[in-house]
Amino acid sequence: MQDVCTTGERLFKELDEYIKSINATPDKLISVLQKAQEIFGYLSPQVQQYIADALNIPASQVYGVVTFYNFFSTTPKGKVQIKVCLGTACYVKGADRVFERFLEELGVEPEKPTKDGQFSVHAVRCLGACSMAPVVLVGEKDFYGRMKPDMVPRIIAKYREVKS
Repeated sequence: MQDVCTTGERLFKELDEYIKSINATPDKLISVLQKAQEIFGYLSPQVQQYIADALNIPASQVYGVVTFYNFFSTTPKGKVQIKVCLGTACYVKGADRVFERFLEELGVEPEKPTKDGQFSVHAVRCLGACSMAPVVLVGEKDFYGRMKPDMVPRIIAKYREVKS
């Protein structure tokens, strides 16, 4: 007989294997959370509870760490995250219009993934590239400087092509 499991079960099994492989103890909470976010894409209440149970710590402790660090997410995000800097230098050079254009082109609200889960658009305060304002970071390493709203469709198309 074939072993059949849902995607969710498979993901929890992968997390459980990781927890066992590092002999996880409460002091390894951040490492476990990072792996869980890598596996699931975000840290839902169910995932947080699972980790709390696995590490034998209160769920409130897990939640406290998840919400303290901004690199953890409690909501789904797109596979390609578009971060538009709305810090002062970028804002005065039109970053708000760039941000709105991304939302309009993708048909999404801020922080929410597109229906296909490919993209999400996030406002950030500073990307450390003020001399190139306004700036956008796509993914973890692709910076675009001196952005104009009319550049947005080409950037989206580039990352849609990567998906295909």
